[in-house]
Amino acid sequence: MTMPLVLVAAMVVLYACGVYLMLDRTLTRVLLGFLMVGNATNLLIFLMSGSFGVAPIVGNGSAEEMSDPLPQAFILTAIVITFGVSAFLLALIYRSWRLAHDTDDTVQDDEADLEIAATEALTTVEVTDEDLAEAPEFVDADADEHPGTGAGVDTDRAPASAEPAGDTTGDGEASR
Repeated sequence: MTMPLVLVAAMVVLYACGVYLMLDRTLTRVLLGFLMVGNATNLLIFLMSGSFGVAPIVGNGSAEEMSDPLPQAFILTAIVITFGVSAFLLALIYRSWRLAHDTDDTVQDDEADLEIAATEALTTVEVTDEDLAEAPEFVDADADEHPGTGAGVDTDRAPASAEPAGDTTGDGEASR
């Protein structure tokens, strides 16, 4: 397997320049360095793929004469990944430029949203009958001192299955 010396030299130069540019703090240079390293990697994969042969899809040659399609798939995948990361870096560069040149590029609080948020904080959660049934009953110390008066028992928080307060006979009907 022989590698063209020109392609190897181009790959080395691309890697060197790309790494040098990626070490800079400027985002534009980082983007250019990333693109150079991506292209150098594609060139490396191309050089390592071996000699050229017939196309494997056509099938007119023997297996030894066909090109390996795997490096081509790697290069296509690397191109797509490089494109995606480059688009992300461009978005970062644009956002950085906007923040540096536009002093009003801050998110302002919306007065209507603040009012709604304050209103939502004041509302209470709706209490259902099941919540009341599961809640422990509040027993006041005064209720122990005066049994039968209902003092200390919170009738509003009593479970729904509790008998009415006026039922003293225990048969479920309220006495008059």
